[in-house]
Amino acid sequence: MTTVSVLLADDHKIMRAGLRSLLEKTANVSVVAEAEDGRQAVQLATELRPDLVIMDISMPKLNGIEATRQIMADLPDTKIIALSMHSDKRFLVEMFQAGAVGYLLKDCASEELEQAIKTVAGRQCYLSPEIAGVLLDDYMDRFQSKPANAASVLSAREREVLQLIAEGWSTKNIAEHLYVSIKTAESHRRKIMKKLDLHTVADLTKYAIKEGLTTLDL
Repeated sequence: MTTVSVLLADDHKIMRAGLRSLLEKTANVSVVAEAEDGRQAVQLATELRPDLVIMDISMPKLNGIEATRQIMADLPDTKIIALSMHSDKRFLVEMFQAGAVGYLLKDCASEELEQAIKTVAGRQCYLSPEIAGVLLDDYMDRFQSKPANAASVLSAREREVLQLIAEGWSTKNIAEHLYVSIKTAESHRRKIMKKLDLHTVADLTKYAIKEGLTTLDL
């Protein structure tokens, strides 16, 4: 087995440190960088082109599902293993639809991570035993037939803006963060509200949480 280069993406420093410590003891695995939010994960993946990304789902600025979509669009050969506190079927399906090939629960990641990496490196999918009973194929079929979710209604940039709005970012801060004008940021907000037929920040926040774009426990 050749050395697998790994990018760790998790907004909790302690979690990243624990994963790095574990992987540094694992043969044929090299941690090349760490990201503390989804946007940084996309940037580092683009720059470093790692073989594998360990991706937390709930992260600020850009969640793991959106980050996975963006990475897979540019780096289709990169393998992504989702790391989550959630065993919710919706998160599982959305991560696999976005391009992930593995899904680990955080409370058992240290025990399973080495096996997950070996499995994924061997071009197979990996699921934590706790959620292996989920009928993934059935849910993939059902979710693919439903157009009314954020991924299909909004563009990638609009989903990104929606997450930032839901996390309390002002229009000015969103504009600075995305390197666009305030006018452009306001235009994104208006388009999002129009497409979703929502009219307040509170409604947008509820929608973002329901769709898994962000959570209350960041």
